[in-house]
Amino acid sequence: MPQSSNFPDSNWGAQPAGAFAPSPDFTETELDSALAEANLPILLGSLALLTGDDKWIRDPYLPTAPTDLGDHDSGGFDEATAARIRDNAREVLLRWQSGELTAPTDPPAPERVAAILSVMLAEPIGPEYGPLLAEEMGLAPRHTEPEQASTTPFHVVIIGAGISGLAMAVRLGQAGIDYTIIDKNDSVGGTWHENVYPGCGVDTPSYLYALSFDPKPDWSGYFAPQSELNTYWNQLAARHGVDEHARFGTKVHVASYDEDASTWTVTIGPADGDEPTEAIAADVVVSAVGLLNQPSVPRIPGLDDFAGPALHTARWDDAVSLEGKRVAVIGTGASAMQFVPASAEIADQVTVFQRTPQWAMPHPLKGESVDDAKHFLNAHVPFYVAWYRSRLFWRMGDKVWKLLQVDPEYPHLGRAVNKANDRLRAHLTAYIEHELARHPDLLAKSVPDYPPYGKRLLIDAGWFRTLTRDNVDLVTDGIEAITPTGVRTADGVEHEADVLVLATGFKAVDVLASIEVKGRDGRDLHETWGEGDGRAYLGITVPGFPNFFCLYGPNTNTGHGGTVIAGTEMQVQHVTSLISSMIDRRLASIEVREDVHDAYNTELDEAMASTVWDFGGTTTYYRNDRGRIVTNSPWRYVDYWSRVHEPNEADFIVTEKTPASAQTS
Repeated sequence: MPQSSNFPDSNWGAQPAGAFAPSPDFTETELDSALAEANLPILLGSLALLTGDDKWIRDPYLPTAPTDLGDHDSGGFDEATAARIRDNAREVLLRWQSGELTAPTDPPAPERVAAILSVMLAEPIGPEYGPLLAEEMGLAPRHTEPEQASTTPFHVVIIGAGISGLAMAVRLGQAGIDYTIIDKNDSVGGTWHENVYPGCGVDTPSYLYALSFDPKPDWSGYFAPQSELNTYWNQLAARHGVDEHARFGTKVHVASYDEDASTWTVTIGPADGDEPTEAIAADVVVSAVGLLNQPSVPRIPGLDDFAGPALHTARWDDAVSLEGKRVAVIGTGASAMQFVPASAEIADQVTVFQRTPQWAMPHPLKGESVDDAKHFLNAHVPFYVAWYRSRLFWRMGDKVWKLLQVDPEYPHLGRAVNKANDRLRAHLTAYIEHELARHPDLLAKSVPDYPPYGKRLLIDAGWFRTLTRDNVDLVTDGIEAITPTGVRTADGVEHEADVLVLATGFKAVDVLASIEVKGRDGRDLHETWGEGDGRAYLGITVPGFPNFFCLYGPNTNTGHGGTVIAGTEMQVQHVTSLISSMIDRRLASIEVREDVHDAYNTELDEAMASTVWDFGGTTTYYRNDRGRIVTNSPWRYVDYWSRVHEPNEADFIVTEKTPASAQTS
């Protein structure tokens, strides 16, 4: 599939690409103050790219490896070497400010990007990562446009205005392709619009949780709160004119494919209505409804009988006050990890009902603010924020992947899946033991009996310390029923509560559950899949459903870490490449071949069988009722990127427009 050379995010020398470029508008005093607080490995990487000189990544400028998940600002350098780095950086940046120094004309070779990051982190990173890292940093394009404007109208409908839908909309807008984006909410943001419970925020580092081609260099904290995330996505939508193409407060009922016309009809209506009131025609439909949009409500006897407010964290009501209240929380996953510490500061009593304990990782920057010096460096030093993001991308992503792979020869299978996974288990266990050292009763309830990453590994938001508070109880007896006044456990004890909170996650395996999709010959997508058993080629396309693409579809969740946004951008690139080919080649339809789809899923299943999730040992929202992992991808980022980056034309069945359809489409 051809790619255009007209890339709006290719902005070599003024990284990162898109809306933000470093500014040379600063004083020497401001520069000196910021350099005193700079991350030295990142500074050296920036100098290497800005000058084109590799002396900055050779002895004596070789950092040591980070010892924890922190930023390792010192790089392990002694004071004399650190001072020399800052002095040299000052000189180079002042020359850049004056115009005496300009970045090399050509962008760095991808393998050089990987080599520089290897030096910065003092660990080997293969040259195969170079092209992917260059895209993540904005040094290479990650975008496809038609080579020429369509001679006939071409319209795309995007279902969902969360992160995936926004990324798709921005890219289509940049390519000059007409689109309509539909969302049931009154604004963009998806998860970050809907989830407003106390303590809600991102548990991925903030700087990773932004589009690579339109990053945010001035996050308030290293782990941003919900309000700031929601603001970022809304500002991004406004900046790129997405709102002008949006239908908010609107629900999609059915998307139906007309094989004769090679078009889709999408029926829509008010979000609070039961019937469609309008139909929209589309050449292409993109589902961006995601995996985390349908709350999972447990089937507990008496749930409807509770007399007080009963809320799911994903459907929080700000009118409900927790002050002075007794709060019962069911669940101990990601949302509970944030909600319980926050609510314990407000409520009189918080009782947590735990089915399974969670592994949680300490992070030295959790809860920390980003200071003015870091904001200055991000705003004024070329490549600084891009390198910061790339370090996070590696350390929180593919570096972790090997921890999830089952070694069938490992003698301690069960408590861990390989030697490195066992070392992580020991580290996490020691952390929990430290946090609960004076509370043996809590410790016995809080150390998981399954391997790390068997469930999603969480970032500790003060969970263990919160459990030790006088106004917090951890209950591990099974729940028998909800009563009008509280929760009754299997031991017959009734735990009184004024407010009931369900921190029970989402129906993640019910992919696209909120919409009905009918493909060729009227086949129903959910019937094709079977309940909770979605499959797609690359998680994107399904045989029998031409011109229909999924974002964040089956088996695309990056369960080993990193950020969902990176995978989403890879999928968006794949889809925009296919759409561009449809326009350039005047194609009526494009559909993945069934044999290609099936071969991919066979390979996926084989790879999944070697992961900690398939190994089992605990319940997880990754797995459907039949035991298949439906949400997660078994691939490293670099492996998935190599599959989706440039679609292989031979994988698809295409039909060309007839002269009549070309005139009427």
